[in-house]
Amino acid sequence: MEEKTIFLAKVSQLFYLHGAKSLTMDEIAREFSMSKKTLYQLYKNKEVLIEEVLDFVINEMVKKLQIEQSDDVNPIENMFCREKNMEEFSRSNKTLFIRQLAKFYPSLFENHLVAMDEKISAIVIKNIQKGRDLGMYRKDFDAAFYSKLLLHLFISVESSILFDYEKSEEQRSEDKNEIMKFFLYSIATEKGFKILNNYN
Repeated sequence: MEEKTIFLAKVSQLFYLHGAKSLTMDEIAREFSMSKKTLYQLYKNKEVLIEEVLDFVINEMVKKLQIEQSDDVNPIENMFCREKNMEEFSRSNKTLFIRQLAKFYPSLFENHLVAMDEKISAIVIKNIQKGRDLGMYRKDFDAAFYSKLLLHLFISVESSILFDYEKSEEQRSEDKNEIMKFFLYSIATEKGFKILNNYN
């Protein structure tokens, strides 16, 4: 692992633990036993550092999702394999880091959502195309729009007041599984239904 990757991985953990606003550049410099001057030579301000951390977090998530893409596995099974990583991602959007990001750095937060949508949607769209080629998914819907809906559903379960915050992690995982099945049933053909029924 490259030195910069190690640095960003550790800084991202610090931000998730302490928050985008609460964590200071002084504290980051102290954590890495470097002077604040050295840190500012690398990043001219905290906003630049946060932006790079957000890019790192998204790229790490995309890598995990791409690794789980297998040509030997049908696209429906691939989506269920990705479910846990998408669940992990949606939970991260409820953390102190993201809440403070939305409140104190709204432009960075909006850019984060756009980047996240673009990169994760591309993976879902690729899955949809494969499913269509194999006759498992319908062709009469907008793949880009549906991929956005899926991402929005996963995030909403963790952030919307319409969902019960008191649920256990196991119950929330079941909710995410239901979201994935809801999504896949909405796009499946008769051939796809037969495969999906194995997951009930």
